[in-house]
Amino acid sequence: MSESTGVNEIRTAFLEYFGKRDHEIVPSAPLVPHNDPTLMFVNAGMVPFKNVFTGAEKAPSPRAVSSQKCVRAGGKHNDLDNVGYTARHHTFFEMLGNFSFGDYFKEEAIPLAWELLTKGFGLPPEKLLVTVYGEDKEAAKIWKKVTGFPDSKIIPISTSDNFWSMGEVGPCGPCSEIFYDHGEGIQGGPPGSPDEDGDRFVEIWNLVFMQFDQQEDGSRKDLPRPSIDTGMGLERIAAVLQGTHDNYEIDLFRHLIEASVELTGKPAEGKDRASHRIIADHLRSASFLIADGVLPSNEGRGYVLRRIMRRAMRHAHLLGAEEPLLYRLFPALEKEMGRPYPELIRGQGLITETLKLEETRFRETLDRGLKLLDEASGDLKPGATLPGDVAFKLYDTYGFPFDLTADALKERGIGVDTEGFAKAMERQRAEARKSWSGSGESATETLWFELTEELGATEFLGYENESASGEIVALIKDGKRVETLEQGDRGSVILNQTPFYGESGGQVGDRGSIFAPGTLFEVDDTQKKLGRLFVHQGKLEKGSLKLGDMVELEVDHDFRAGSRAHHSATHLLHEALRRVLGTHVAQKGSLVEPGRLRFDFSHQKPMTHEQIEEVEALANRMILQNSAVETHLMSPDEAIEKGALALFGEKYGDEVRVVSMGTIDDSEKADHAYSIELCGGTHVGHTGEIGIMKIVAESAVGSGTRRIEALTGEPARDYLNAQDEKVREAAELLKVGPDDVITRIAALVDERRKLERQLAEAKRELALGGGGQANGDADAIQDLGNVKLLARTAHGVPAKELRGLVDEGKKRIGSGVVAIVGVSEDGKASIVVGVTEDLTGEFNAVDLAKAGASVLGGKGGGGRPDMAQAGGADGAKADEALAAIAAQLSGSAASNLAETTA
Repeated sequence: MSESTGVNEIRTAFLEYFGKRDHEIVPSAPLVPHNDPTLMFVNAGMVPFKNVFTGAEKAPSPRAVSSQKCVRAGGKHNDLDNVGYTARHHTFFEMLGNFSFGDYFKEEAIPLAWELLTKGFGLPPEKLLVTVYGEDKEAAKIWKKVTGFPDSKIIPISTSDNFWSMGEVGPCGPCSEIFYDHGEGIQGGPPGSPDEDGDRFVEIWNLVFMQFDQQEDGSRKDLPRPSIDTGMGLERIAAVLQGTHDNYEIDLFRHLIEASVELTGKPAEGKDRASHRIIADHLRSASFLIADGVLPSNEGRGYVLRRIMRRAMRHAHLLGAEEPLLYRLFPALEKEMGRPYPELIRGQGLITETLKLEETRFRETLDRGLKLLDEASGDLKPGATLPGDVAFKLYDTYGFPFDLTADALKERGIGVDTEGFAKAMERQRAEARKSWSGSGESATETLWFELTEELGATEFLGYENESASGEIVALIKDGKRVETLEQGDRGSVILNQTPFYGESGGQVGDRGSIFAPGTLFEVDDTQKKLGRLFVHQGKLEKGSLKLGDMVELEVDHDFRAGSRAHHSATHLLHEALRRVLGTHVAQKGSLVEPGRLRFDFSHQKPMTHEQIEEVEALANRMILQNSAVETHLMSPDEAIEKGALALFGEKYGDEVRVVSMGTIDDSEKADHAYSIELCGGTHVGHTGEIGIMKIVAESAVGSGTRRIEALTGEPARDYLNAQDEKVREAAELLKVGPDDVITRIAALVDERRKLERQLAEAKRELALGGGGQANGDADAIQDLGNVKLLARTAHGVPAKELRGLVDEGKKRIGSGVVAIVGVSEDGKASIVVGVTEDLTGEFNAVDLAKAGASVLGGKGGGGRPDMAQAGGADGAKADEALAAIAAQLSGSAASNLAETTA
């Protein structure tokens, strides 16, 4: 290859070389290692294959090749402080590697490497030399045969530098390193010499011959299927192939640094050289970490990302950049690395917004902090130490990070009292514990506080993944911390990282399994305590769990998918309600679970059927649009400016996740987005994954608050299928097609109404004696001297219809009294008495009704002189009640006649 060959071409050539030799080309794994909880980030090419080498997973193929993204900026593998000041240190780098999972070994691995370097890449053999482990005579012999090198160029190294192990126990084996000689003009000596740390001889490739299994007693057993694991830094081999010993002079970094120079106006040499290099390197690591789901925070991986970003941003400040710089450099990075790593293109919005937000906020902190630091350290001379409590005040009161305090003072030769800073931090924590203990919270809640303080935040991996590995950092049983859980125990498990979503924001916690060989803990709920600690609650079905165990975590996919779909649907529903009912609509609460969603919102009156249909149609229109659901990081104020809705009852920090979905032309939100909300929950990737949304209920839950219940996906389809089945069954009963059910039902309803009218008329006629005798009585009209009485007992006539019968009776007799007793199916009676208008001066309907009711076992009665009603419990005495009325009428008539004669 020529010196003009670029990084992208070198990467492609490596992958294709091994691809043509039966290696499966495996894409890079994410930077967050989900199969190794002991690592903060993937820091070597073999990490994604670790479980394959240990036998926990089956190999994807006998041979593999990859270009793996790696970060070394936290934990025990931390190159951060050296980056920018050396030729080869990076926080982010690419590791080229070929792997054999028991397929081939030294005899093939060494010739493959030699052929690629000397023929494929065209490196002069005289510029190369190799090292082998001192006891690995076999590798030395193969190298001598393949290369023809004299013994002086096959250097035995007896230290652990040339013996690789995965841990204290497990797979291990000797290494063979390949070095390139940059020539006598560069300071340094060959490996194993006193000057080996110079830049002349650079290691470009390491071949690991994994052939032993390290035992706990210190012995080693031969692996049944020896394997190969190699690693070659892409940046290093690119430097060699492009004729430089400095990684920052390869085409990739050169283009990034040129962009930095153009935007800052500061040259890439002299006092600004390191700043440009730091910015270029840190831009890569920050962008790739954000693309892989890590966001800035004050703990864990997010804190490492924030340190990387702030270190770069401080150097942007040193270069005199007056506006945020890193997000403006991202297009240069996307141009260089977007094609091999499309996650940069997909995450462009999130990456640039996060970089811009973080740098905007940090510049405010930096300007204020540096002034305060200058004031606090102005009298200090080189060699002095800044008191720890001063550094803590800068951190706690003004938000100026400790590591930046140390970094800024380092340039002046001033140290910082680290121990004093730690003591001040502990005093603050003690005050917080004291305040919490006096707050009246339960002992269990105090436990969560103590655990959060001790363990820090749980790393949540669930935005991108549903499975991962984790280390158990706490176990709880019966509200107390324990060392182990045994089979049958119910308890809670806390891990350093988890893909399980903890209940918050209305979304229920995930379910699933935590397992290891011989062990199974079924998680039936996941809670998020104090906003940071993920607590997995459930039962240990098999085996035992103890502190420090490494376990696998698997979220119940169907449960998560259902919750996720319903959660995304609430966002679409919320916006639809605002569009149909008005912007007064605000979320007042929600429940999101796999089978349904419940959404409470402010609205003063019931929704009409037409409004419900319109809301449902609008939400489904967005679902069918199948637009990407995008997540961005920004400040709450900026989110609100873009049109984002804040959720009811949620508390937000300085940075928030903003979820947007759908596009609509008349939207006033940013980029014509349909829905933008502040939300920390999990969501579908595209709205089409929701499937469909069906509103099944709308009701009141309080004054001014309404509730919608809805279904999505499979639950919605099940509901609609059930409704369809009901229509089919109805059609079969009606003996019509499904399309004619409504017409047929309407005809039946109309026919029933006609029959009911006819039946009511027949009952009235029967009750009044219009068609014959009723109940076997004689003619119902009695002549009681000066007054006529129409008396009837009616069975099966509703009480509410008795008044109508009495009115009809009054018309029939012209002048007189009508008394009708209605007897219900349960034997109770109602009595209605009517007096024609010409006789109301002589007879009072109320008195007559009371007389009848007293016989029926009732009391009282009410009404007017012309119409009164009463009731009683004994309908069997209906005839006696009518006779009592007749007797009272006869007595009154006789009395009136006597008075008239006198």
